[in-house]
Amino acid sequence: MSDENNPIKNLQDFIDKADSMKKQEKMDLSSDQDLSIAIMNLVGIEEHFFFTGAKTGKNEYYDLINEVREMRKDLLKQIIKEYEGEVWCISKHLLAASYRLMEVGTKQLSRGQKEEAYKMFNKAYELYSLFWGLNMKLIGTGDVKKIDEEAINKHDKEKKGFGAKFGELVRKAIDCCIE
Repeated sequence: MSDENNPIKNLQDFIDKADSMKKQEKMDLSSDQDLSIAIMNLVGIEEHFFFTGAKTGKNEYYDLINEVREMRKDLLKQIIKEYEGEVWCISKHLLAASYRLMEVGTKQLSRGQKEEAYKMFNKAYELYSLFWGLNMKLIGTGDVKKIDEEAINKHDKEKKGFGAKFGELVRKAIDCCIE
């Protein structure tokens, strides 16, 4: 993909696009970010109802899954307004995986296994950043191609991988957001 077709060819383009979307009232990144964390927790609640139902043999826990699922779907619609293919489901799974990796990282941290925790936190943030990249339409599947193990394209000198680089962009854009 040529640099001129790459929607995140540099940090300033990314920030400009995010600022433009805010000005057009297409997004409120701080509120949407809070909402995405709430959605992650709803996915976690669905999982807990499932496992509690399975462990106790009480179907009423399974019945509660649907109520939470409907709430999660309604809230996700506030962030994902339009999508193609399976982006909706991919988005849900990106948030769910990010949530689970944060949970694993937190448990590792409490056990004193800081390096393992930090790895989990970094992976969680990469998935979370990918969620935002897809749903802000700042990336497409063509932008995720890798040339070698960690490079995004042949011009990539840092070779950090797409998730890590996009995470840096999201972090900087969020730092630039006005509450």
